[in-house]
Amino acid sequence: MTVHGPVMPIWSCGGCGLPWPCTTRKRELRAEYADAPVSLALYLGSYLVQATEDMQWTPAGVLHRRFLGWTRDAAQSNPAVPQPVQPARAEP
Repeated sequence: MTVHGPVMPIWSCGGCGLPWPCTTRKRELRAEYADAPVSLALYLGSYLVQATEDMQWTPAGVLHRRFLGWTRDAAQSNPAVPQPVQPARAEP
């Protein structure tokens, strides 16, 4: 169990005091959901909804980047579906 959970309604990290999810929690979540990037996005999306209600003064784009924007990097570095390899073209 992590100590880097959210402190609501201010959404700071209970472990380090940084905005949640902090760097440590992001690293933990990437490892925990390494094979399930969609599940990670759904999990964080539920927190995004709660944070939007708690921090109504914060622009939606800021909250989106904070809660979901960083997950794209994790999904791209570990794609759920391997990309097909293109065959080499023969030289004419």
